[in-house]
Amino acid sequence: MDRTQSAKHRVVIIGGGFGGLQAAQSLKRADVEVTLVDRSNHHLFQPLLYQVATGGLSPANIAAPLRSILERHANTRVLQAEVVGFDLESRTVKLNEGELAYDSLIVAAGSSHSYFGHPEWSSLAPGLKSIENATDMRARILSAFERAERTDDPEERHRLLTFVIVGGGPTGVELAGALSELSRHTLRHEFRSIKSEEATIMLVDAGPRVLGMYSEHLSDEATKSLEKLGVTLCSGKIVTEIAPSHVVLTKDDQHETVGTETVLWAAGVAASPLAKMLADASGQEVDRQGRIAVNEKLDITGHDNVFVIGDMARCLDADGQPLPGLAPVAIQQGKYAAKLIARRSSGKSLKKGFVYRDWGSMATVGRSMAIVQMGKLEFAGYFAWLVWLFVHLMQLVTFENRLLVLFQWAWNYITRNRSARLITNTPVAITTKS
Repeated sequence: MDRTQSAKHRVVIIGGGFGGLQAAQSLKRADVEVTLVDRSNHHLFQPLLYQVATGGLSPANIAAPLRSILERHANTRVLQAEVVGFDLESRTVKLNEGELAYDSLIVAAGSSHSYFGHPEWSSLAPGLKSIENATDMRARILSAFERAERTDDPEERHRLLTFVIVGGGPTGVELAGALSELSRHTLRHEFRSIKSEEATIMLVDAGPRVLGMYSEHLSDEATKSLEKLGVTLCSGKIVTEIAPSHVVLTKDDQHETVGTETVLWAAGVAASPLAKMLADASGQEVDRQGRIAVNEKLDITGHDNVFVIGDMARCLDADGQPLPGLAPVAIQQGKYAAKLIARRSSGKSLKKGFVYRDWGSMATVGRSMAIVQMGKLEFAGYFAWLVWLFVHLMQLVTFENRLLVLFQWAWNYITRNRSARLITNTPVAITTKS
């Protein structure tokens, strides 16, 4: 890798997600050289991955090439590579092929799934963090219906038509609502031997209620909507076993075995392994979620030129609580880190530390229903769903993506059709059963 000395301040950004991309875009007019490194060649709008997993959208609808997004940024180059280490003393990032020198480093590699000490569950219960995850999940869901159509065994058919979603947060709730729409409307008249609308959709959460991060009122509204959609809620239960043909749910030492071959994971997340790698290089520790602590300037102790943002950072709010792993947090942190670097590179300073502005949160619960919480203001229903649609549409990076998604949403709303119902790979669940 070329390490030719440059007169300009060299900024290396690891990760092309919300935080990393925002940092790169915010440095467009700064007198610096920016290198954005990512294992993938595209930016992905993760909040809509569940719609890819249920056939509502195609992967290209919610992703865009990083080079295309940044083509007008003359001071920025994009490298598709994998980071394998850090040397903070020599200010270099080690790649799978070569290394990169930096003056300022922004690490924004996001998060991965956490299976609470059961990594063996990952092959049986896919999560939603990448396009590959979403298409794998889509294949498992659609293949379950296909296999149910072929079998004459009532017990096997019931098992195949039972879908267990683990995690009652926004991803789990949105996935449950979309899966209900898929089975009860989109597929309703497409099979001859089964009734897709009779599929059992179970939403399992260890907490006492779904969407526990929202107010009790909004949680109750979401619960009512899910029940109308035919979703079976299993609150207060934890998953203690996942096998190819069943899961075991436990509550108060009482065990329930549920026959299913499709388990979808929307529960735990953990910071990217790069956080632990960076912590080791800087002599620090990570917390239980694998995050590395940062100060008010978003840099790590002893290295004021190394910034960690997004899901990898343990950044405290005014009350001393860690900020959640949400896209708005990463975006605001990316803007701040870029502003601080730009000012430092021009010989100026930035005295004010990072302060997160919480504009609220929202989640959709199926067709024409969503919940919105903005401080003390909260509402649910059709208007909240329109707000959810608008906000997510505008957060898509490119105009082309917005246009494609808007068209798909409009078509789906009118016809209830999900046009991206393609099985493009063989899911693991099929290959493990003869």
